[in-house]
Amino acid sequence: MASKAASNLQVLERHAADPGKPDRAEVEAAFRTIIRWTGDDPDRDGLTETPSRVARAFEEFFVGYGQDPVVILQKTFEEIEGYDEMISLRGIRFESHCEHHMAPIIGKAWVAYIPNGRVVGISKLARVVEVYAKRLQIQEKMTAQIANTINEVLKPQGVAVIIKAQHHCMTTRGIHKPDTDLVTSRMLGCFRDNPITRQEFISMAV
Repeated sequence: MASKAASNLQVLERHAADPGKPDRAEVEAAFRTIIRWTGDDPDRDGLTETPSRVARAFEEFFVGYGQDPVVILQKTFEEIEGYDEMISLRGIRFESHCEHHMAPIIGKAWVAYIPNGRVVGISKLARVVEVYAKRLQIQEKMTAQIANTINEVLKPQGVAVIIKAQHHCMTTRGIHKPDTDLVTSRMLGCFRDNPITRQEFISMAV
């Protein structure tokens, strides 16, 4: 209950900061309109609470807009005994939504960096992925955002990100091509300049 209350408080704070943002009642009314547009009745028993449920789900889907990935990476550790080899977090599962159709994007991210005197807690790398995933996205932009943020905050020798994901905007609608995934990558610093370092990371994600 405490975490739910904190989440509700954050939502209220965001509304206070952005008075032009629709309130919950407006959002639920919009979903009622969508239900009518599909041909169903939002007042029938099975759908009366659906607008409220969908509004809550959307708060969860897009919670990343209220989070700052830079803050997440601020706490670092310098007692690393000179460690300067690759640090890689593999297979970070995420769920996002495409900004063109608001359809799900389900995938995994591989994130690596080579430290330059300091490291960050490994959970923070996963949280950065999560922050950007919980926004309307295209995969190419999300890949660049993750890598660029880690590079700008940690200032490591290099950063690498690979994302593999299935896009429901083409697997469950449109061209209907299931079992296909999109692969994107972003290599910075020594991962871009050194082919051996780059290949070492790529081999981990294949």
